[in-house]
Amino acid sequence: MTNMTTQTADIRYNWTAAEVQALLEAPLLDLVYQAQGVHRQHQDNSIQLASLLSVKTGGCPEDCAYCPQSAHHAKSTGLAKETTMDVDAVLAKAQMAKDAGASRFCMGAAWREVRDGEEFNSVLAMVRGVRAMGMEACVTLGMLKPHQAQQLADAGLTAYNHNLDTGPDYYNKIISTRTYQDRLDTLQHVREAGVTLCCGGIIGMGEGIADRAGLIATLACMTPHPESVPINALVAVKGTPLAEQPPIDPLELVRMCAVARITMPKARVRLSAGRAALSREAQALCFMAGANSIFYGEKLLTTANNDAADDQAMIKSLGLTISETSCSANAA
Repeated sequence: MTNMTTQTADIRYNWTAAEVQALLEAPLLDLVYQAQGVHRQHQDNSIQLASLLSVKTGGCPEDCAYCPQSAHHAKSTGLAKETTMDVDAVLAKAQMAKDAGASRFCMGAAWREVRDGEEFNSVLAMVRGVRAMGMEACVTLGMLKPHQAQQLADAGLTAYNHNLDTGPDYYNKIISTRTYQDRLDTLQHVREAGVTLCCGGIIGMGEGIADRAGLIATLACMTPHPESVPINALVAVKGTPLAEQPPIDPLELVRMCAVARITMPKARVRLSAGRAALSREAQALCFMAGANSIFYGEKLLTTANNDAADDQAMIKSLGLTISETSCSANAA
């Protein structure tokens, strides 16, 4: 076996980008072998099913190059701006997700940042309602101020999703309307409120291996690590600036899952956007490499997702189990 850069027993918070890049460039089978050892030491063989709903779609003032919900791309994507969903309608969707086996319900709003007022109050009511069902509640709402993070915590929020998207050196090639530090500041506000972090990124946007390493190193140097790390492959949507990006090799997604697992042993590594393009065998390799959560249901915000019955059959065929939520209001 190739000599790797870490011991399976270590949990570290001082990873360098060079160390992470060495892992990303290691022979694939060696890398997966190491990641599986770390996974078995710190995780069980369960898969968490998380369901994701867009509670306010379109019209976002950010210019993220991958996102069909950006107002900058609306003319070419044809995605109309919608109003925030009614609380009862959202909770009905959450109940359906729970009945289908999901233990985490995630709600996304296409906002640049949270603004105090009626819409935010509605989101707080959604969080309280989801938690009352016994499910984990996660939201992604853009940038937050400290008092807003605290309000979400008081409502019982389990996790706040705010992805870094890519490494710090590539970030300004994808987004110009907010900075990397803006994202880090929001993550800090969430941490200080006692809510767990759901924070990952996207591959396949034209970045290099060094950029992927920079993303993982940034996450793996957080103390504590994010409790949830979504690994996304770009879904190239017609009308967005990245519409012509070629699909990634699925083995690159396996590598990202493996390196996330090695560097952040206790995190939920979430196999997220782009999974619909993966074969069952490619998904199985991602699970072997340390992924232990999938988004479950017909849509990921505005893009298609895998069939729920197929997911259930795949999990059963691999001999994995579906995890139950067992958290308090602010646990991962």
